[in-house]
Amino acid sequence: MPPRPPLSLSLALPPFTLHRHWPALGLSAALGCVPLAHGQDALELQAVQVSGAELDELDAARAALRSVPGGSNLVDLKEAGAGRLANNEDLFKYQAGVYAKAANNEGAKISIRGSGINRGPGAHASGLYEMFDGLPVTGPGGTPYELMEPLWLSRVEVLRGANGFERGALALGGAVNYVTRTGYDAAKLQLRYETGSHGYRKRQISSGQVLGDLDYYLSLTDSGYDGYQAHSAGSSQGVAANVGYRLNPDLETRFYVRYRETENDTPGKLTRQQIEHDPRAANALNLTRHSERPQPGSTWIANKTTLQIDDDSRVEAGLVYHDYPMDLREGANRLKVAYTDISGTLNYLRRDTLWGHESKTTLGLRTTQALPNTGVSEFVRLSTAAYPLGTRTRNYSYLGSDSVLHASHELELLPDLWLTTGLAAIYTRRETEVTYPQTHDRLSLHTWDYAPRLGLRYAYSADLEVFANLSRSVEPPHPWASLWGANKFFPASSGPASGLHSGGVKLDNQSATTLELGGRGDAWFGHWDLAWYYAQVRNELLSVETQAAVGNLSAIIAEANASPTVHQGLELSLDSPLWEGGRAGRVALRQAYTYSDFHYEDDERFGDNALAGIPKRYYQAQVRYSHPSGLYTGFNAERVSKIAVDYANSFYAAPYTLFGATLGYDAPGGAWQTWLDLRNLANKRYASTVTPGYDDHGKDAARSTPGDGFGVYAGVSWSLN
Repeated sequence: MPPRPPLSLSLALPPFTLHRHWPALGLSAALGCVPLAHGQDALELQAVQVSGAELDELDAARAALRSVPGGSNLVDLKEAGAGRLANNEDLFKYQAGVYAKAANNEGAKISIRGSGINRGPGAHASGLYEMFDGLPVTGPGGTPYELMEPLWLSRVEVLRGANGFERGALALGGAVNYVTRTGYDAAKLQLRYETGSHGYRKRQISSGQVLGDLDYYLSLTDSGYDGYQAHSAGSSQGVAANVGYRLNPDLETRFYVRYRETENDTPGKLTRQQIEHDPRAANALNLTRHSERPQPGSTWIANKTTLQIDDDSRVEAGLVYHDYPMDLREGANRLKVAYTDISGTLNYLRRDTLWGHESKTTLGLRTTQALPNTGVSEFVRLSTAAYPLGTRTRNYSYLGSDSVLHASHELELLPDLWLTTGLAAIYTRRETEVTYPQTHDRLSLHTWDYAPRLGLRYAYSADLEVFANLSRSVEPPHPWASLWGANKFFPASSGPASGLHSGGVKLDNQSATTLELGGRGDAWFGHWDLAWYYAQVRNELLSVETQAAVGNLSAIIAEANASPTVHQGLELSLDSPLWEGGRAGRVALRQAYTYSDFHYEDDERFGDNALAGIPKRYYQAQVRYSHPSGLYTGFNAERVSKIAVDYANSFYAAPYTLFGATLGYDAPGGAWQTWLDLRNLANKRYASTVTPGYDDHGKDAARSTPGDGFGVYAGVSWSLN
């Protein structure tokens, strides 16, 4: 079982004093929300001295997540880094409720409780609100993936579904907070190198230190791969840094910078038959077009400042600049996309005694505004007799803003029984306009919405906690979805713009009302975490490929609000000690199971059909032997059920089972580590991701991306502490 934070310290102290010792806690700022077990005496604050050695940030974050009346995950990068860390699929292994699958490049399809179910990998993580160090990454245009470098992180905090309310997130899938290392948890110097099959290689050099009231962290990474499929090579290089400074015992600030470039060839999707017989082939059309997706350089610059007003209250303020251009060379036309937005956050946290009961209040405001240069310039990429290479076809803009004012309150009604209430007001703006060859049908949508939340959490004992919540989530459409889902096109007399979208279509906000029940605890069989949820979704935003790419014509992707849908599921994780041998080592079993039943509710066309895109059943397990000397070895398995590839449920990607193994050594003291990671031992041919269609009438359409075959990966890391 994973170690539990010491109750005598981590559960008794208010979070505000702890914050003075750890300047960048992220979700761990809510540490004091976890009550003492019934009958345990509270410690006097003046009599306790806390140091980083006694309580680290990971324990604080774990305790904070346990205070949420709903499902959550904590990814420890020390554990995740004991093998290949190429992308988000590697990062989110063995995390119940999180479906993450990569497709040849770094872009992974991530779905939580049905978020982004209908999209392909790298599609801006639709349905999730993502953050770096508690500050916004997701904007009106979505969430780009190129800044998600796992080697820069110390941990990842996930609040699944409506539980994202705790961070001001209101998307269907919830909140994901990627927490960067700082000088407080980084080595003075660290070198890491990974290499393996299909031309994979990755390097990192990093440094972090505490120098009095100042600390810093700096990391440089680069990577490259030839890819499993033909025409799937890629590369990346980037840097992450942050500097924190404690101006006085009550005021501290931290500056963050991330910059990264990526370049990926795109091999395209295959049919089920192709995956079974020739999975390394690329889609013929993608080869003809030499499709690729350069990300010329994304920049994220931020500041977070915390003022400790007194022992019971503090204020946190954040400011973010985010620029993420793209150069899409996948279709007949080349799209040069400019996305830039600026975000601000302000949070006030207070602890009181209300009618003799402990009370905690959070007031928060976050807003993200797309800047005017956000838009697309489109040019002819495959020249014809009529239009040579580089001919401009269209210009169009994607503008918007998201603003959320949220308030939440926690009250200990009885010893160990906590009531959570919350309410958020949401204002969204979406604007789309085609400005060339001439201005057409400017679309401007302004919407107010709301999201209430009610939760209960009861700590029956130190080893058993149960929870329930009823919450509403709201998700606005992407501005680009309004254009690409429209049925408005330029007439044949419009030159190179003929047949292309000329205006946008109105899309409503997606909303969901979710009931969740669950619990967590420790028992003879191990540490367990269980959540069941049922969500009534209205106006679900579904995007499907309604016309495949043919010749020089690109595929047509339509976005629309669906008829009523239901998302329900079960999320279970279990960490079990199988054998404790003392000096001979230990054997542990780690399991994660996710059941996802997402379907229409008496749709006029599709009845109660399943929503296509992800499996109904997803299971992962790992048996691991660890020796006190630092040697470890493990065997892992993954089982995925069949996946519908269209909304008519006329065809399915095949179910599959994968096996893998690891062997490694972690030197005592953590000075160096090395590992061997074997993937897909049986060389199984399978579909890693599915991008759904509308109705394939039982035909085997090219909608799937093959997963990697058998692979051997090795790595080594050295640290100077």
